[in-house]
Amino acid sequence: MINTDTRYGSVAKSFHWLTALLILAIILIGVIANDLARAIRDPEIATTDADISRAAFLFSWHKTLGVAVFFVALMRIFWAATQPKPGLLNGDNPPEAMAAETVHWLLYGSLVALPLSGWVHHASTTGFAPIWWPFGQSLPLVPLDAYVSEIARTLHHVAKWVLAGALTAHILGALKHHVIDRDATLRRMWFGRSDGQPSEAQPGHGAPLVAALAVWAAALGVTAWLGWFPERDVSPRTALAAVNSDWTVQDGTLGITITQLGSSVTGEFSDWTADITYDETPAADGQHGEVTVTIATGSLELGIVTGQATGPDFLNAEAFPTARFTADLVTLDEELTARGTLTIRETGVALQFPVTLSIEGDTATARADTSVDRRDFAIGQSVGDQGSLGFDVDIRFELTATR
Repeated sequence: MINTDTRYGSVAKSFHWLTALLILAIILIGVIANDLARAIRDPEIATTDADISRAAFLFSWHKTLGVAVFFVALMRIFWAATQPKPGLLNGDNPPEAMAAETVHWLLYGSLVALPLSGWVHHASTTGFAPIWWPFGQSLPLVPLDAYVSEIARTLHHVAKWVLAGALTAHILGALKHHVIDRDATLRRMWFGRSDGQPSEAQPGHGAPLVAALAVWAAALGVTAWLGWFPERDVSPRTALAAVNSDWTVQDGTLGITITQLGSSVTGEFSDWTADITYDETPAADGQHGEVTVTIATGSLELGIVTGQATGPDFLNAEAFPTARFTADLVTLDEELTARGTLTIRETGVALQFPVTLSIEGDTATARADTSVDRRDFAIGQSVGDQGSLGFDVDIRFELTATR
């Protein structure tokens, strides 16, 4: 089971070939999933809800196996660190020995960096193709942030090419040993007992490690030079005009939750205004006041599906830049209720829901939850399968306002 100076043990061999099989599966699944995703995004190619579900299924496999590789790599590195390393059979050929050790460092690094960057990319956004049990969707210290997500996505892309180069060199080197040199380098990594007598000269670990770090630095440097790393968007956006209101909103959130492929995806609108008139003492008809909420539809942040959600088939923010909710605030059955009309894409739908309100002096806090059917607003007409995208959209708000 354990290594010796002349051969690898069965544990090291199992880690090696398990990693190889996982990587092969991830590559094949990723290629098929990406081809399907490109077809779904191409308006000239007819696709169905089943295609979307199939793509999500494949991407979930890709992500889940990727996280599995991350943990297998950590265990493999731990095992290698506790075992004697069989010496190279060609250590007396300094260029080859240096290249072999450098490639091993690159493999170890990319087998950790590639899945970890993918996991960070997934954890820092939301929507589409969840990672399956037993792995989670989030990571400690990783915020839901579009900029973090794009940085991680770029690093994932860089690590993918570093791994591709290291794997190619590793495989070609093994074949060269087996076919040309006819030594035991490849045989002693295969199952069964196969020893190989190392050469007396062996490379040190320091120079190959420095060389591997130089390769990573070069890869990241080229990526930065090409401008592939995103820049945080600090440009001011055209905001909705402020409103003159009896109650002025000091802070608050306006968010939605959709169900995509059985998973909840939550987002928020960053730009909205509320014109509120409210009196604690109701009129004879039970009305306390009224409210008009205006929402900039293009300010929605919904993780990886933000572009789709604000695109032509959904909110269509370019053609319909605002949505509006106008309502009377009335007491119904001893409960404060917002009763009015929600207008999205110039389609108005009656909407009524209870509001939880607390007033202390001149400060009010309010919150409410409700739900609408996206089909009532002609939103997402191309996705008619609830399994792909639920019909119900949950809406919630919380705010603090001063008189």
